[in-house]
Amino acid sequence: MARVTVEDCLDKVENRFALVVLASKRTKELKRGAPLLVGNRDNREVVMSLREIASGKVGGSLPASYVPKHKNDVKVEIKND
Repeated sequence: MARVTVEDCLDKVENRFALVVLASKRTKELKRGAPLLVGNRDNREVVMSLREIASGKVGGSLPASYVPKHKNDVKVEIKND
């Protein structure tokens, strides 16, 4: 995948807000040393988290009435193929 776009990611999550929350959470995990689920470690963590979401390797959902109260409210789901 040469470039990752928001549209690629929106096919995998329900809306832009969920995408931002999920990408933020996954980026923080990657910065802390979590294993990368897609190839090419040459990009920054934020780009790699978006690539993982676009490829369907990482997903998650937010409750319908989601109001973040704590940074640990969002759970990232790693999908095993």
